[in-house]
Amino acid sequence: MYESALTLENVSKQYGSFTAVDDICLQIPRASVYGFLGPNGAGKTTTMRMILDIIRPSSGNISILGHRSALEVRNRIGYLPEEKGLYKKMKVSTLITYFACLKGMGKKAAQQRAKELLATYGLQDYSDARIESLSKGMSQKVQVLAAVAHNPELVILDEPFSGLDPVNQQVLEVLINNLSDNGQTVIFSTHIMEHAERLCDQILLIAGGRKIFDGSVTEAKSLVPRRVLLETAGDVSGLKNLAAVVKMIAIENEPGTDPQWLVEISNEAHPQDILKYCFDQGIPLSRFEFAESSLHDVFVNLVGKTGREQNPG
Repeated sequence: MYESALTLENVSKQYGSFTAVDDICLQIPRASVYGFLGPNGAGKTTTMRMILDIIRPSSGNISILGHRSALEVRNRIGYLPEEKGLYKKMKVSTLITYFACLKGMGKKAAQQRAKELLATYGLQDYSDARIESLSKGMSQKVQVLAAVAHNPELVILDEPFSGLDPVNQQVLEVLINNLSDNGQTVIFSTHIMEHAERLCDQILLIAGGRKIFDGSVTEAKSLVPRRVLLETAGDVSGLKNLAAVVKMIAIENEPGTDPQWLVEISNEAHPQDILKYCFDQGIPLSRFEFAESSLHDVFVNLVGKTGREQNPG
């Protein structure tokens, strides 16, 4: 039995003098939710297309579900491309059934699976509606269901949240969690960090075609100092001498209010260390807020100028 759902070894893709993906290595465990994160044009879609053998890498090796090519295991993979599109004249249930049959399911099983999916994700009333009558968001939900109707071991979703309203984004998050709970491996790309923060076991942070980070969400957050916001008229300069404090930044605030300070603390420290110091020194606080680092903070900190949009890919 293969240990990983997907392995990339030194995978690169060049288009002439332009390098869309540069020496990517990663290993994705089975039954995990894995996020490809980065700005538009970072190389996420190009990487996914190489994984699926839609395009060939210029160099490097890919192993998917224990095979050298996705074409050898195509019926075990579900794929939602970045460019969404469906057969507009087909009915919703018929379309999902059709895609499941293309992936090897029998017609009766596919019809039953389509019925179950539509009921589970709130689309049963649209079963007999034609695709052309659906809103953009609704048709995108149908395409996601068509991609997973055959119960694939590995699901690859390219920017699945793009174009969805908040309600349907939440529905899609539920779907991804359900797939994971069922033991299926899910890979999805996004440039919206909040989705990855809620869903992913591990992430690949990519910018300019290069891997910036690969690991768990917790590991990613540990790379960025946590922050405490203080608002006080007292003297907090002594905080700089605490081992817990990495940096202090004065914040411009509205006239007539107490000065504000953003205090960065190490990951080993506890925000209560700051509060205790202020209490011991008799420093009055009109505001004390602690915020854990987010993936957005990690992205800004690690990517910086590299995060500017590159050529499409």
